[in-house]
Amino acid sequence: MTDKEKENLLANHDWSFPVPIAYGPGRLKTLGQQASDLALTHPLIVTDKGSATLPFIETLQRALLSAGIESEVFSEVAPNPRDSDIALARETFRQGRHDSVIAIGGGSGMDAGKATALTANNDCDVWQFDFDRDVPELPAGHVFPKLICIPTTAGTGAETESTAMITHTDRGMKLCVWHPDLKPSLTLLDPEITLGLPSALTAWTGVDAMVHAIEAYCVPDYHPMCDGIALEGLELIGRWLPIAVATPDSMMARGGMQIGACLAGISFLKGLGLVHAISHMVGAEYDTHHGLTNAVVLPAVLRYNAPAIEAKLPAMSRALGLQQADFDTFHAAICALLEQLAIPVTLSELGVPVEAAGRLAEKAHQDAAAGTNPRPADVVTIERLIVEAITVGR
Repeated sequence: MTDKEKENLLANHDWSFPVPIAYGPGRLKTLGQQASDLALTHPLIVTDKGSATLPFIETLQRALLSAGIESEVFSEVAPNPRDSDIALARETFRQGRHDSVIAIGGGSGMDAGKATALTANNDCDVWQFDFDRDVPELPAGHVFPKLICIPTTAGTGAETESTAMITHTDRGMKLCVWHPDLKPSLTLLDPEITLGLPSALTAWTGVDAMVHAIEAYCVPDYHPMCDGIALEGLELIGRWLPIAVATPDSMMARGGMQIGACLAGISFLKGLGLVHAISHMVGAEYDTHHGLTNAVVLPAVLRYNAPAIEAKLPAMSRALGLQQADFDTFHAAICALLEQLAIPVTLSELGVPVEAAGRLAEKAHQDAAAGTNPRPADVVTIERLIVEAITVGR
């Protein structure tokens, strides 16, 4: 890495694609001015329960106050946000007469914040925004509240779109909700926020980002823009993830990971695959960490997809700095990284029993991500993969 590349990771940058993005260490402290420029007057800060008492919430509220902007925090959000959480958040938004949403946290906080923004100014049930349904007709003159997304991990990639994964409590499934007219007015990437992230969470969220890049790149559709973004994200993640875990106070590693994770998140506009289809349903039923679940499921799905991703291996292998481009070398490198990051070997270690495989497979087959997997799979095949992830893993 050149001195200029290192310097870039420590400097402030403003990007306009695909939404306005402000990057740089310490940028959270100056958010007040940007919020004022966006004419925010009383935002609702949405985060998860685990993040509500962390220092970045106080830093955020102090930054807003410096611009004369009062805010309220809503944190009744489960690790895998539920529709009931979103209903309560909408009620809080309305009762507090808020005008905007700041979604801050890992995937759960940002997903909950985005789903809150989807429903805040209308009477639609959150499931009317189901990605697999027709876009709901909203009243004339309807305007979504302005939305700011601030990731506090480097993994979810959820900060540049309105898509949100929410658990349907009646069905026991994670489903995607969105609306094409809701876009973040600002995405803020501040690697300083992630300095205190424990090594395990750094690893789990980092592998989540890596899975985004790999699955998006392997989707068979022709999309050179997303493919290029996925490979750049994979290169950054492969370079910086081990350093971020081993040297958690490295601002360059944290910055490289935040940019890499953001790129990987943009790339999966192209689609994802069976890792996510399975992980969504495991998370919905067993409340497992999404990134960790992805990490455990990845090797089995890679093995299944091997015949369909042969042409993708050279570019992915180059991105990871591998000397060979065959599947065995690629798979071994991924497994070695998971081992280095102390990722559990099987889903059974996350509390998922073999008896659940059939039920989870039925649900995973309905997930939109299953439809863009590079190799088609029926319910029986997905069940076999889940059993393999539960009993064999990597």
